[in-house]
Amino acid sequence: MSSSRPASAASAAYLLLDVAGVACALPRAAVSEILPLPNLFRLPTLGPLLAGFLNLGGVPVPVVDLARLFGLRAAARDPGPYDHLVLAADRATAFLVDRVSDLVTVEPEAVRSVSGRQTLNGCVEAEITLGDRLVHALAPARILTLEEQERLAALTRAAQDRLAALAVG
Repeated sequence: MSSSRPASAASAAYLLLDVAGVACALPRAAVSEILPLPNLFRLPTLGPLLAGFLNLGGVPVPVVDLARLFGLRAAARDPGPYDHLVLAADRATAFLVDRVSDLVTVEPEAVRSVSGRQTLNGCVEAEITLGDRLVHALAPARILTLEEQERLAALTRAAQDRLAALAVG
């Protein structure tokens, strides 16, 4: 028996990520670009959760190390050969991941909502079943708490000021 609606009408696209061995996903609409890991610059005052800043055409973009943020890795490590940056759709933040593995289309029956109370700040919004794997679908707007977002914005302004000071000549 076939459905009257097209299968793709209710399906959603997700970018599959490896974050310190944990399968995660971001909605495709939340991602602008996937970048190989470039050289990042670090301000002396950066905390341990930031890998540094990406200089995107003169605009500093903070790079959040998801493995450290989620408590999956205790210390920074040397970049791996498959490390990627996932640039958010608004291009204001990037996430460091161990690997971007695929872009998949997921049917609604493979997605199960997760209560916001089950994860810190509701950062996991759903669980996706892909074959025999369970993938955590992240809620991009809730990966960082409000306080973390405010601190990140302050660090980004400091990085912008530092870049601007170097441009004055």
